[in-house]
Amino acid sequence: MENEPQDLVDRARSGDGAAIDSLLQRHLPALRGYVRLRCGAALREHESSSDIVQSACREILEDLEEFRYVGESAFRAWLYQAAERKLKDRVRYWERAKRAAGRQVERVEPSSADDESLLACYASLTTPSQEAIAREQMERIEAAFDELSERERDLIVQKCILGLSNEEIAAGIGESPHYTRTLLSRAQVRLSALVDRIRG
Repeated sequence: MENEPQDLVDRARSGDGAAIDSLLQRHLPALRGYVRLRCGAALREHESSSDIVQSACREILEDLEEFRYVGESAFRAWLYQAAERKLKDRVRYWERAKRAAGRQVERVEPSSADDESLLACYASLTTPSQEAIAREQMERIEAAFDELSERERDLIVQKCILGLSNEEIAAGIGESPHYTRTLLSRAQVRLSALVDRIRG
């Protein structure tokens, strides 16, 4: 991902809310992809990724005094940590709702806006020949992603959604960059195989 414009970064560092909002907008497509994939099937049944992302971004913008822009990777980590907290909060909410006697929960259909923002993001998860994906393919990718192990999901999200380098991923999981590349390759091959199986 390209570096952020310097003037935007400078204004964000000073706590400029509009600048921070602009930074958020630049990361929204990947953030929606991250949220959809981290939701899991159960949460995707009840909430749209856009609603969760918007809620997370609102909390970030309301908590500007804690924000200090020190670089893109730090900003991205802060952003995704906020989204992860929101996801866990919503999972807990729906688990409580499920336990509540007589509680009715409705399935939420993804909006076309959600679909459009996720297509390019999901294209990076599989082979180049699968770039022209539509909602049906998007749903297959999500279903296949849910079948991966937690480690496989984490590797793919870190590489394809968060845009981390192999070295950064390797440092985070305590493996060598070479072995991390192998693990990532295997995870992506398995994801593609699962997508093909679901398609068939």
